[in-house]
Amino acid sequence: MNKVLSLLILLFIANVTYAIDSRFVVVIDAGHGGKDTGATRGGYKEKDINLGVVLALGQLIERNHKDVKVVYTRKSDVFVDLDKRADIANKAKANLFISVHTNSTAAKSTSVSGADTYILGLARSEENLQVAKRENSVILLEDNYKTKYEGFDPNSPESYIIFEFMTNTFMEQSLQFASFVQSDFRNVAKRVDRGVRQSGFLVLRKTSAPSVLIELGFINNQSEAQFLSTKSGQQSMATAIYSGFRKYKRDFDKKQGKLVVESTEVEDISFDDVEEETITVKNDQNEDRISQVSVSEKVRNNTASSNKKIEKDQIEYRVQFLVSPRKLSGNSPALKGLSPVSFYKDGSVYRYTYGSTTNFNEITKIQNQVRLKFKDAFVIRMKNGKRIK
Repeated sequence: MNKVLSLLILLFIANVTYAIDSRFVVVIDAGHGGKDTGATRGGYKEKDINLGVVLALGQLIERNHKDVKVVYTRKSDVFVDLDKRADIANKAKANLFISVHTNSTAAKSTSVSGADTYILGLARSEENLQVAKRENSVILLEDNYKTKYEGFDPNSPESYIIFEFMTNTFMEQSLQFASFVQSDFRNVAKRVDRGVRQSGFLVLRKTSAPSVLIELGFINNQSEAQFLSTKSGQQSMATAIYSGFRKYKRDFDKKQGKLVVESTEVEDISFDDVEEETITVKNDQNEDRISQVSVSEKVRNNTASSNKKIEKDQIEYRVQFLVSPRKLSGNSPALKGLSPVSFYKDGSVYRYTYGSTTNFNEITKIQNQVRLKFKDAFVIRMKNGKRIK
């Protein structure tokens, strides 16, 4: 009898341990810290803004998702090597890695404002490359960095060629989460949406999980820096990121065949004695906003410019927006007026796509517009007519 009881106890402990260990793991990384202040302007420090948003984000996830384990790369003002941040994520077997930063330009002040989210890849513009250079330059503060990072020079454009030949295993998931976050920066936090971008960040390269690097806004934009330095501003940005996380986690659970385990209502973060004026940043970047009027026409125009001949073995980007159990006619109401569309067969279903380009920036613009008709549209990669992960 005692042996049976002991066996049952051991089985119970094993099941509990498995349930804990099988939780979704999100690693949240507050960029910079300690001797590395990050970008600074007028008394504002990037490292402090990043940490404030990360702690608020972690608190939201912990309160509303009991089935999620939150791991922090830092919870105080300490310096953490860049490779150590990735190691923390890898050792925790992260399902998602979120690195939070604050942007800046070389100028003392700027009128540029807004948030953007980066995924790993080759920078397609000088602006994106400069952001990566600035964030990667933290390795210069580390001991023995030339050996640790195999001679990588954060200030040399030649060092970034490696990102052109690297396969991003988690690109699709990273892009999905980044798109959710940018949508919620716009709709939840009411910030300027600068879109999803690509660049060569070492911390993302070394992380074996879907991963993004978020730039919250510009510290050398006076009104934006003020907003991001307040507790309410940090809470607003954390809430937007959390909203994106919630959507991503829900989709993750569905794909895993799990029940969605989360609170029906989101608990707010409480801050003590918060008394401050709400600061609104004027949006001078109207081109980033997509009008609901003439959506089909805009999508057609963008697609026409991007539908160039795809050479053999080139990576092609498309926007997948619909799955159907049967082949649809070109004028089917289910397509909501999108034309021309393509499809590929996956088992017994037809997966419909829109747009075709080798340019990542072009496809994200098309995705944003298609989402006005199909809110769950996402980017896929094709090679020689077959989808690749």
